[in-house]
Amino acid sequence: MLASLVLVVVRVCCRHAWIVMILALVLGAGGAAYTAAHFRMDTNSENLVSPQAPWRQEVLRYDAAFPHQNNLIAVVVDGVTAERADEAARLLAAALAENRTLFTSVRRPDGGPFLERHGLLLLPLADVQKTTEQLIEAQPLLGVLAADPSLRGIMTALATMLEGVEHGQIQLQELDAPIKAFADTFQAVVDGKPAYFSWTALIGEPQAGPPPTRRFIEIQPRLDYDALMPGEAASAAIRAAAEKLGLTPQAGVHVRLTGPVPMADEEFATIAENGGLLATFMIVAVLAMLWLAVRSVRMIVAILVTLIIGLVATSALGLAIYGAFNVISVAFIVLFVGLGVDFGIQVCVRYRAERHRRDELRAALVQAGAGIGGGLTLAALAVAAAFYSFLPTDYAGLAQLGMIAGSGMIVTYVLSITALPALLALLRPRGEAEEPGFRRLAPLDQALARRARWVLGVATALGLACLALMPLLRFDSNPLNLRSRHSEAVATALDLMQNPQTSPNFVNVLRPSHAAAKELADRLSKLPEVAHVLTIDTFVPDQQKEKLALLADAAGLLETVFNPLVRPRPPTRDDIASSFEATATALKDAAGSGTADQAAQARRLAALLERLATAGPADWTSAEKAFLPSLKTMLDQLRAALHPEPITLDTLPPDFKRDWIAAGGLYRLQVFPSGDTLGNEALNRFTSAVLLVAPDATGTPIIIEESGKVIVSAFLKAGALSLVLIAVILGVALRRVGDVLVALAPLLLAGILTLASCVLLGIALNLANIIALPLLFGVGVAFDIYFVMAWRNGQRKLLRSPLTRAVITSAGTTAAAFGTLSFSSHPGTASMGVILLVSLFWILAAMLVVLPALLNVARGRAGAVPGG
Repeated sequence: MLASLVLVVVRVCCRHAWIVMILALVLGAGGAAYTAAHFRMDTNSENLVSPQAPWRQEVLRYDAAFPHQNNLIAVVVDGVTAERADEAARLLAAALAENRTLFTSVRRPDGGPFLERHGLLLLPLADVQKTTEQLIEAQPLLGVLAADPSLRGIMTALATMLEGVEHGQIQLQELDAPIKAFADTFQAVVDGKPAYFSWTALIGEPQAGPPPTRRFIEIQPRLDYDALMPGEAASAAIRAAAEKLGLTPQAGVHVRLTGPVPMADEEFATIAENGGLLATFMIVAVLAMLWLAVRSVRMIVAILVTLIIGLVATSALGLAIYGAFNVISVAFIVLFVGLGVDFGIQVCVRYRAERHRRDELRAALVQAGAGIGGGLTLAALAVAAAFYSFLPTDYAGLAQLGMIAGSGMIVTYVLSITALPALLALLRPRGEAEEPGFRRLAPLDQALARRARWVLGVATALGLACLALMPLLRFDSNPLNLRSRHSEAVATALDLMQNPQTSPNFVNVLRPSHAAAKELADRLSKLPEVAHVLTIDTFVPDQQKEKLALLADAAGLLETVFNPLVRPRPPTRDDIASSFEATATALKDAAGSGTADQAAQARRLAALLERLATAGPADWTSAEKAFLPSLKTMLDQLRAALHPEPITLDTLPPDFKRDWIAAGGLYRLQVFPSGDTLGNEALNRFTSAVLLVAPDATGTPIIIEESGKVIVSAFLKAGALSLVLIAVILGVALRRVGDVLVALAPLLLAGILTLASCVLLGIALNLANIIALPLLFGVGVAFDIYFVMAWRNGQRKLLRSPLTRAVITSAGTTAAAFGTLSFSSHPGTASMGVILLVSLFWILAAMLVVLPALLNVARGRAGAVPGG
């Protein structure tokens, strides 16, 4: 019945070929015009999952409570010194805050006037006491620097420290770090290199690691979701501002962007990287495979024209239904091309076979329609059903993909039996001198018939062995692992994750009152999986009375130090030269009291100072730029830090309160994981522990874990539903349960072998490569049906038949088209390409080896043609 219907359709289309093609071209032109006018990409990944999921409700609740924390750009400012980082962050934040067109908010979470003045109060009491003691001990040094912030004053301060060595008050080794820092900086000056000096080397206790030279700026940009990279303009503006301010590596500052917005934008840029080269290779490879299939330029043109018409029509349909493509649904292009080419190849190869039998164009086209019509119709219905199975899932992105791809299968099927025959009738490809089969595979046909049971035994054993590997199959739901680690945003995020204090893998919890937030913070802090918990109370420190007393005492003692009543006159050139020479002499004198290494450093600095004493203005200017700006920054910060005021919830700045108390009165807790913040297992343990105490928690680790569950669940549900639907379709068409099982068994085997190969190759399923599975299923179902229908129609030598040429070249075309993805610089896309190649290999193996053997055994048991 199906074959007869297709025969009539093909006959009518060949008879009225011009009318059919005009209608097809109108459809294509209309689809292209609609797509061009309405094309839009929704690149907001939050819209990929149904908002009805409970965890998504918590995300939306949090975003509504703290909208200014959603879709952020984190600017990471690294300086060669702490002072350089501070100054760079201050300048850049001020410049960006003026751009209200691109940025809704710009703030420094680790800096600004409040923290500069009250930062010491946030430290433990013991640290405050130690800091004030160090400042008081450094009083002579600070007094000189504050009174005379010049090169002369710096030399005087260094000479003052060296006097302590001369009088036996301190050892030279205690000055080893400052002397080396001075020497390194002056060496850069005389060498003509960028030079920067950190006063942390002189003020404060020695630390195990480098001084804190990293600062942050938190920016909420205005995003353009109609653009492929919504935050591109904002990121470009940040980089341009940094460049304009001279905040470059050459100037001692490294500005990097990370956060959800830059990472999403860079992902699209990475996918497009080498896109031209890959596209060229893909096109050449596809054309080569099409040539192997049809050996006719005219038929290739017909297939491609039909494919393009179907693609633009399906694109227009998708935009009409949803208004925009998302990052998942746009993959319908991959699925459409892969299966659209297959339908075209099936029609054209069958036409070649019929044309070989009778050298009459229209008759061959009509008979080709009759011969392939039943199988093609069943394949289209089965593949469409497989894609439509994604509709009822919670993974909205996949549901949209299913709707568009399923509809696309119907479109390409209709065009394959209407526009394609009509275009072939108009192009009139030449006749066929020989049957387009594979004669050399005839011995394999015979071998499979003789050894059918042996082949099935091996296939069964292999399938069972591979089933045993299924528990080892991994699903990596972390989107960070899909992205190139060479991109700036990802590399910066991984860098931040090395430090638990800066890792973005934290969790947020909301509570309706201050008391409830404090109670939950106490409970969470006791969990071994939790490093620490931040709340609004974190910024209202305890023991303020004692801390304020210590700081007030220090401020009183240092008042005349930071604000001297008498200042020396500005230094002349001779004053500076004399100070260089005097300090050099003091260094050489002190060198005799230290170890060999310490003496070498002292003499090295002395030699540099003697050289600078006679240097020109350029070297002195470089030295002033290296030392004086950071000196001013340090002195200003110390003056502010010694005069804090008591902190209460009421006196906290509005931007601090806004981060921790929502407008509706909800209180926020920020929970950080302990231990490894990079590994999925550690993060899963962390989120599980937090969710047991606070089921309404949300945040990046929870979103990653829960979205992974949604995706896996969606594929499992869709897989089960598609299997049922395809079985029903095959049951109605084949009318025998045994035939349905014969048709489905090789497909299931190919799927098991593909997943087992992923285990053996160490490939984890992820959010990107899992999209290859629908294509695997669609292509596999189509190939399966072609062979079963040919067998039911009496064809026994399947491998030497034109059908096998069509199947192999169709698979080769799909492999050529999408196997090139494995060379992509985007890890997720590359893994998709690898899985596509692996799956196509196993599909061909199952269809060309296992299915013929299975059909032979089924025929032997039935004693007749299956389904006959």
